[in-house]
Amino acid sequence: MKKHFLIAICALLLVSCGGRNESAPANPKVAANALKHYPIVDSLLRVMTLDEKIGQLVLYTSDWDVTGPSIRSGYVDDIRSGKCGNIFNAYTAAYTRQLQEIAVNETRLGIPLLFGYDVIHGFRTIFPINLGISASWDMPLIQESARIAAREAAAAGLHWTYSPMCDICVEPRWGRISEGAGEDAFLGSEVARAMVYGYQGGDLEDPLTIAACVKHFAAYGAPHAGRDYNTVDMSERWLREFYLPPYKAAVDAGAQTAMASFNEYDGTPATANRHLLTEILRDEWGFDGFVVSDYTGVMEMINHGTSRDLEDASIQALNAGNDMDMQSGGYSEFLAKAMKEGKVSKKTLDEAVRRVLTVKARLGLFEDPYRYCSPEREAAETKTEANLLAARTLAEESCVLLKNTHNLLPLDKNSTVAVIGPLADSADDLLASWRGAGQVEGIKSLLEGIREMAGGVVYAKGCDIENPGQAGFNQAEYAARSASTVIMVLGESCDWTGEAACRTSIQLPEVQKELLRRIAATGQPIVLVLLNGRPLDLSEESELADAILEAWYPGTMGGEAVARLLFGEASPSGRLSVTFPYNLGQVPIYHYAKNTGRPYVHKGVKYESRYLDCENEPLYPFGYGLTYTTFSYSKPELSAAEFGPMGSITAKATITNTGAKEGTEVVQLYIRDMVGSVTRPVKQLKGFERVTLAPGESRTVEFEITPELISFWRKDMTFGPEAGEFRAFIGPASDCTEFATFTYNE
Repeated sequence: MKKHFLIAICALLLVSCGGRNESAPANPKVAANALKHYPIVDSLLRVMTLDEKIGQLVLYTSDWDVTGPSIRSGYVDDIRSGKCGNIFNAYTAAYTRQLQEIAVNETRLGIPLLFGYDVIHGFRTIFPINLGISASWDMPLIQESARIAAREAAAAGLHWTYSPMCDICVEPRWGRISEGAGEDAFLGSEVARAMVYGYQGGDLEDPLTIAACVKHFAAYGAPHAGRDYNTVDMSERWLREFYLPPYKAAVDAGAQTAMASFNEYDGTPATANRHLLTEILRDEWGFDGFVVSDYTGVMEMINHGTSRDLEDASIQALNAGNDMDMQSGGYSEFLAKAMKEGKVSKKTLDEAVRRVLTVKARLGLFEDPYRYCSPEREAAETKTEANLLAARTLAEESCVLLKNTHNLLPLDKNSTVAVIGPLADSADDLLASWRGAGQVEGIKSLLEGIREMAGGVVYAKGCDIENPGQAGFNQAEYAARSASTVIMVLGESCDWTGEAACRTSIQLPEVQKELLRRIAATGQPIVLVLLNGRPLDLSEESELADAILEAWYPGTMGGEAVARLLFGEASPSGRLSVTFPYNLGQVPIYHYAKNTGRPYVHKGVKYESRYLDCENEPLYPFGYGLTYTTFSYSKPELSAAEFGPMGSITAKATITNTGAKEGTEVVQLYIRDMVGSVTRPVKQLKGFERVTLAPGESRTVEFEITPELISFWRKDMTFGPEAGEFRAFIGPASDCTEFATFTYNE
């Protein structure tokens, strides 16, 4: 029997590796750094052939057919010859073990494969889309959702997820706005940090954790015209202040990998952008994991026009700091030749290989390559009662109540309701895009959830999502008149958002709008439930509906969650993480806009920054959301009027539940720097806290303001605070107006 070389190395080096990392789970980066040096990696690099080294930088896909997972025969040969060290889209414990056995038992060195997959908002238990998750503003629960996703994915043989997506976006036409945390760098950073902690835990060698991937680096969420893969062009200052912070937060939290974005930045595709991948990511931020291209991103540099051919693109990408090639095949085909011709140095190649092997070591794959391949654990971890409860809770917290005239909601459980709309009985649409390994079977639609809660239900589809036919309108009108309240479920098909799913309109399809008009004409009270993955133009809908609940795509437990909210078993607590405009003409619109030299202050004055046909303000501002009670705020107070570099001050306000029901408020802190060496936003989110209060209960919420909190990229492109006057706003949304003034002294 062939003696396995790697086994001998492992036996000699396990003791010198020092065993498992015991760092505190609160900081995965500590765990990563504690295991930064692995003797086994050094030993492997000394004996690996050139082809074996290049193989560790190659990532190929697995496939799926009616009989289950499968892989192309050529890729199996590449694994066996050491020319492919990583596979994505392969899952189930049995299948990944089958592939891992080839790598471990049939190759010269037995280096384990790394298995990756798009676990974006859940694996089997599907949580709300990420834009919805961020609307919860609940970091512990967001972290828990990532932890559950990691446990399920790891139990199915996966080591690595291409998440969190840290792309800030103010462009609702872009389909992938659904995958991120919205428009704000501060909130986006908190979400990114929570998700990395959830995926990676405190010890990557724990077989119930997976490696996170910071994507898409960088500024992928700002394509011209909202069209996916399109050109991105912004100043370095804007990039650093409003787009980079969430990526950096994920890196600081210990994310093990990063993915280069499809777009260009400053004329160079991110896939081979040394400024992004090396100068910022590694040299400035200290990132010590590996960088992977997006799907065929290396090949696409030819279309960008910065590479003559795949060979040229592969050389550029690796030299810029892109360690792993996803699916293009250029590294496998051309890097050996490039090495011999001196176009890629041995040092560059070895550093890339070292980074990949180190992540494999941190995951414990050299200690036990089959640690993630347990069918028993796969069965025990998947869609458990606890997982489903967490999914339902996060779905409830993600929904945003936009309107509730005359307290129409919550509805009486004994009442008869008419449920109308093309999305009411669609369980599939609840899961949205990038649904991991989620399955529709067994999921309750919104209609089913409502039927379990209401005294009586009359249902009519009314129309299709987009087809202009109105044959179902009469039946819908009859249903509406047969009930005390109408629940209309309208929105977008789930495949209208996600990658390559961009729209030039952010309105509901005309047939749905016409159905709403017809039902509104009956005079019956209407609750509008929206399923969608982007901010919509709801200017007409907000006039026609009495109540509006933004449910996004709420996931596996969405049918139950929405029904519980509608009938008062739970109370809405979501707040918008992205601005909803009056119309597309206002886009881009976001809460941290700058003042301009002619701000719109006086109505009727011509020469100010304004529209002739629309207000400057949005329909629903960032941070906005209602619940089934009301809150009052005291005027913000400060612990001191000024502070300096070594100090801080506290801003506080007292929040009181002035209604008759318990409710949760998201208290938000915004700061404005009145004068800077460069222009500053009128407001920036700098803190928030979820507060649950009983009727009549009050609580004082405090925020610490430090020099770091008021720092920005100054005129000379250094980062830090500047002396001067500031305003601190505390309120329920970004349009809050009460503030206190303080001074920072250098």
